[in-house]
Amino acid sequence: MLVDEYGQYEKQDVAIISPDDSLDEQEPTPRADDFDAMREHVLPKFPDLETEAETEHTWHIENWRSLPRKEHGPTFECGGSPWRVLFFPYGNNVEYASFYLEQGFEDKPPEKWYACVQFALVLWNPEDPTIYAHHTASHRFNIEEGDWGFTRFVELRKIFNAPWEDRERPMVENDSCNLTAYVRVVKDPTGVLWHNFINYDSKAETGMIGLKNQGATCYLNSLLQSLYFTNAFRKAVYQIPTDEEQERANSAWTLQRLFYQLQTSDQALSTQELTASFGWDSRHIFEQQDVQELSRVLMEKLEERMKGTMAENALTKLFVGKMKTYISCINVPYESSRVEDFWDIQLNVRGNKTLDDSFKDYVQVETMDGDNKYQTDTYGYQEARKGVIFESFPQVLNLQLKRFEYDINRDAMMKVNDRYEFPEEFDASPYLSEDADKSEPWIYQLHGVLVHSGDLNAGHYYAFLRPVKDGHFFKFDDDRVTRATTKEALEENFGGEYSPTPNGNTLKVNPYTRTSSTKRSMSAYMLVYIRKSRVDNVLCEVKDEDIPHHIGQRLADERAEFQRRRKEREEAHLYLNVGVVSEEIFQAHQGFDLSANESDPENPAAPKMYRTLRATKISEFLQKLAEERKVDVDQVRLWVMVNRQNKTTRPDQPLTELSLTVEEVWSKWGSKGNPFRLWLEVINKSEDGTVVWPDVQINQNSHVPVLLFLKHFDTEAQTLLGVGHIYARKHSKVMDLIPNICEMMKWPAGTHVELFEEIKYSMIEPMKPKATLQQSEIQDGDIVCFQQSLTEQETTAFAVQEKMTNPREFYDWMLNRTFVRFVPKLEGEDITIPLSKKMTYEEICDEVGKHLKCDPTHLRFWTISNSTNKPRGPVKRSANQTLSHILYPSSYSYGSYANQRSDALFYEILELPLIEYETKKLLRVIWLSEGITKEDTYEALVAKNGTIGEILPTLKRKANLDDETIDKVRIFEVHGGKVYKELPGSFNVSGVTEYVTLYAEATPEEEQKPGENDRPIFAYHFEKEPNKPHGVPFKFLMKPNEPFKETKERLSKRTGIKGKPFEKIKFAAIQRAAFSKPIYLNDDDILFDIVQGPEDLLDKNSAVFVWRSGFCYLDLCITGVEDGELSRRPIANEIKPGLFALQAKGDITK
Repeated sequence: MLVDEYGQYEKQDVAIISPDDSLDEQEPTPRADDFDAMREHVLPKFPDLETEAETEHTWHIENWRSLPRKEHGPTFECGGSPWRVLFFPYGNNVEYASFYLEQGFEDKPPEKWYACVQFALVLWNPEDPTIYAHHTASHRFNIEEGDWGFTRFVELRKIFNAPWEDRERPMVENDSCNLTAYVRVVKDPTGVLWHNFINYDSKAETGMIGLKNQGATCYLNSLLQSLYFTNAFRKAVYQIPTDEEQERANSAWTLQRLFYQLQTSDQALSTQELTASFGWDSRHIFEQQDVQELSRVLMEKLEERMKGTMAENALTKLFVGKMKTYISCINVPYESSRVEDFWDIQLNVRGNKTLDDSFKDYVQVETMDGDNKYQTDTYGYQEARKGVIFESFPQVLNLQLKRFEYDINRDAMMKVNDRYEFPEEFDASPYLSEDADKSEPWIYQLHGVLVHSGDLNAGHYYAFLRPVKDGHFFKFDDDRVTRATTKEALEENFGGEYSPTPNGNTLKVNPYTRTSSTKRSMSAYMLVYIRKSRVDNVLCEVKDEDIPHHIGQRLADERAEFQRRRKEREEAHLYLNVGVVSEEIFQAHQGFDLSANESDPENPAAPKMYRTLRATKISEFLQKLAEERKVDVDQVRLWVMVNRQNKTTRPDQPLTELSLTVEEVWSKWGSKGNPFRLWLEVINKSEDGTVVWPDVQINQNSHVPVLLFLKHFDTEAQTLLGVGHIYARKHSKVMDLIPNICEMMKWPAGTHVELFEEIKYSMIEPMKPKATLQQSEIQDGDIVCFQQSLTEQETTAFAVQEKMTNPREFYDWMLNRTFVRFVPKLEGEDITIPLSKKMTYEEICDEVGKHLKCDPTHLRFWTISNSTNKPRGPVKRSANQTLSHILYPSSYSYGSYANQRSDALFYEILELPLIEYETKKLLRVIWLSEGITKEDTYEALVAKNGTIGEILPTLKRKANLDDETIDKVRIFEVHGGKVYKELPGSFNVSGVTEYVTLYAEATPEEEQKPGENDRPIFAYHFEKEPNKPHGVPFKFLMKPNEPFKETKERLSKRTGIKGKPFEKIKFAAIQRAAFSKPIYLNDDDILFDIVQGPEDLLDKNSAVFVWRSGFCYLDLCITGVEDGELSRRPIANEIKPGLFALQAKGDITK
């Protein structure tokens, strides 16, 4: 068997020798006949495994080169099982002697037999026991894998005649040698020691099942298993009423289904339903998200569903504790505090060795003194203590360990693999306030350890959970559940260095990054503790009556339906789908041919489908159809419907051979790739009770009738529906059909009727009244359309009403009809209406305007991207443009229609007619009403040759500004996060390109009346490096002799950023030249002097000034990176205050 380079065992057809264990050259090597010493040398014990039994057995091999190809040694016993050595004297398909340890049962081993064995095989010369070779392995022996060992034990050419290594004698002397097997059977603490997990059944082995990984959802699986085995949570989820909302978008319902299946199923489950209810697509499935944020989102969704139900506040009682943030004065009786709820606690790993260390770090007290004194409302500035203390902990305490931190030196997020110990039990009372209720012990018992293995870029998540009180830990690794030891759950997830193996090696290979390291790649990142006094409440029994009945019933129905469909698939070759078209279906159909297609079974005009055994006889099929219609079987007959060359499907001839099977009829008249259809004809009995079918036998008799189908075009109702079928003689004239039509329609005799033949989709021809049916080439199954003749006045009136006046126009409408969805670009009604592909832009506007009840001249349409479902661009009007050109542009046009949707358009209702709109230029202006913290975007239409000042009336109206404010408004042109220039009101808008952003603000009061020596400066925000600007830049006034501490107060007022977010901002001055370094500013610096200082007095690396309009300008830059301020929150819905540089991704937080 193969021992691979990562220390794992892999099954092969033949065994491959492993390299000798490394020897300590400083220690004397034992003799092979000193069995105790040799055992210590070749078979060191695993420190974590308990020995059940061990023995050694020596087999004296004689006449080596006379042995057969395969030989077995004597049987010996160890651990209650027989063992023997399997020997290939001439090699197992290799030029090496091959030795294996093999179970020695005479027959098959007992059912479910296995043994975990550590063994070593030593081949040695009995004449000189210092000459030997050995190899060691560990294996789980079972029925399927009864032997394990070494294919390349020793090379055959080296053991017989040549001296062995540096000795004087060969290994095999006189054609004989000894083989000693050292066998140690160890106890299996988890039931899966050295398991290869082939055919492993989690349910059978543990009574629990896992969750399938959809791609990168192992983190989700870990969280869900943790929540599922928090029984009180599972019970609360079951209490959410979902019987009225059993839909995939309901997260509560999908979670109930998942929990029920975890409780009742035997196989691993998919979480696809649940992730779909989150609105995730394939992109989210293959992205590892943040577990803490995911947990918060899930809890919020469930809490919303629980409001007003018996489960309300259940999650709060389980998971929510209270903490107090305080500032307490030392010398005066004053304290400012705020008590907040928390769902979990984030603890620092770096710098802390234990869980207690992290809690002490969390609640440590900061003294505010010196320049950092606290300003009170009553006592002014005072020395104070600032910190956090816990008022209460929840029953289930979730601890998030900060294993991922931002490394400022590497400028990247890194995983913290430091050793960090956490106990099986811990006392949380030292971290409670003095006023907390301590009548009940605050001792917590470890319930779950969620683990990350790997690094930031590649890794895997799994969980160790203890499902029952005082029970064992189990490892939940996606779809596999195994029992685990306490050491595996705790110590092996502390992180830090690997423990040395028996041979002293501490280097291990990370299976995800394929790199070697002495540090563990796996470490706990989330701990779940349960208050010991509340364990029975949290891990309460979930009974069958706790599960909503509709959950189990729905799943049972779905399983039954799945089995039915599966049986259908398995038996599909025995059945044939037959579509039956009847008179009722024809009368409900409005369109080409006799019926709609089979794609919509709910459509009354679609053929009725019958899943029929291929061996069913036509007579039996007819009997079934007659029983459905409650008529005698002789009153019904079937016609074969054939696919004509003009792509129509019509009845061709009646089926008279009733002994044929359905398959025989299909083989004879059906066509591959097309649905198989039959026309069902029903006839009434005559007065004497007999059934007489018209004579339709094939002969040349002039009285042979043909089967015709009639459709009526109702000009008033604008419908074209089937009426029925009639028989007519071939040599009768077309006009002879009119009396029959009048009778069927109950029209007065002599009514003027026009007739048309439906030849194919695009060919509807008027029929000549005096021609015979034969001259008109009419045959069985042809369709004749008719309408009452219209006068000239009626035709004109219908045309004015935009109504079709004959079947040809109606068929043309149906041929070019397409259903187009119109989606509001901003806000409005979402509508879907049928339109003709021949409609012009104006006609489309008219139709859409009717449905939206708006002025059609104010409508503008946008094409939609196929990939993003976002607007591609406005539709440009042209003289000969039609809907077909809009939805299906020429393949030669830019982008081609493959990139746009052909069934939908965006629309917007403009403030003015489109013709006038096209003479304007649309400008988007961002209005800054509160410094730079609040942005409102407005659109303004200005004449293409207009000025910037023309924006102001629109801005005044949309932003609700008064006259005084609008008079103070100024507009900046911003590009790349920096102010490019301030635009005067007379500036022509043709100079504003699409690549710049316009910002408008009221001129600050201090800039309206600046001091004589005050100077302006532009400020912008940058991320880590000055050449990475972002956010909203602004103009600021510098004052002479003003310390930067006072400047910052004005900056806070100017920007609208206050409190802690402002305190975390760093300021720097930087020249406009490329590759310049920022000059970070201190409170004592005077910005005015730094900017205005003479160039020759400054270090060349610190500043070079850019002069404009007689003023000296230097960019003032704002950044906000502080050590330890970053957290890994990929799916966060909020941005924490102060994290301007990285987490805000270019936006100043509000």
